[in-house]
Amino acid sequence: MSTDTDDVLVDLTDGVLRITVNRPARMNSVTTETLDTAADALEEHADDRQVRAVVLTGAGRAFCTGADLSTVGDLSEPPDPSTIDAANRLVAAVRAFPHPVVAAVNGPVAGVGVSLALGADLTVAAESSYLLLAFTKIGLMPDGGATALVAASIGRARAMRMALLAERLPAADALDAGLIARVFPDATFADDVEALVRGLVEGPSDAFAATKAAINDATLGQLGPAFARERAGQLELLAAADFAEGVDAFLGKRSAVFGR
Repeated sequence: MSTDTDDVLVDLTDGVLRITVNRPARMNSVTTETLDTAADALEEHADDRQVRAVVLTGAGRAFCTGADLSTVGDLSEPPDPSTIDAANRLVAAVRAFPHPVVAAVNGPVAGVGVSLALGADLTVAAESSYLLLAFTKIGLMPDGGATALVAASIGRARAMRMALLAERLPAADALDAGLIARVFPDATFADDVEALVRGLVEGPSDAFAATKAAINDATLGQLGPAFARERAGQLELLAAADFAEGVDAFLGKRSAVFGR
């Protein structure tokens, strides 16, 4: 069964719900509508007894490279929180889903894409992929729960380094740091992901659900408060001059000059 839209592909086959961000021409950067559509799919299938595992991935050569800055509206208007809210909703839906969610990171992951990847129960990556919390490059802070998700996985010091310095973290380094679960060779990535997912589908579904809930409750107690803190901070930053400069620099493919 499939319920495709232009920007999100949703398919349920053999116990696996596959949700694919389908904006390859934009490196799978997301809009409010993209995020809401993916969240809709998870919420609609939360009680579907046919589903035993979820795969979240991206079409083409990227997983998700964050919010689509080409859709930023008039910066003289008050900031619109809809994209932040949609991202929080999707990450919350991933966390709450009663069966294992696998993020199949097939390429670059940036911005809120990092939240989507790390919100999954098992994050597996192709060896050529990387993660990048790029928010400070455009005068913003991490959102989508990233301030909690990253710190819960690798601790405060490494989370600060990722968030403040906005450095690329190659998949192999992310694995070594404990940020993701597995790294697979590019050439066999699809087959390796499929083998992993089949093991989940054929495993003890109730035990997986209880395990997921227990570990998430033990480690992600700050996710809800993080959503609220990030939303408040991001709305202030979206209204600041540094963000306007950051967007202009990004779209103009130049280095930003902050603090003007």
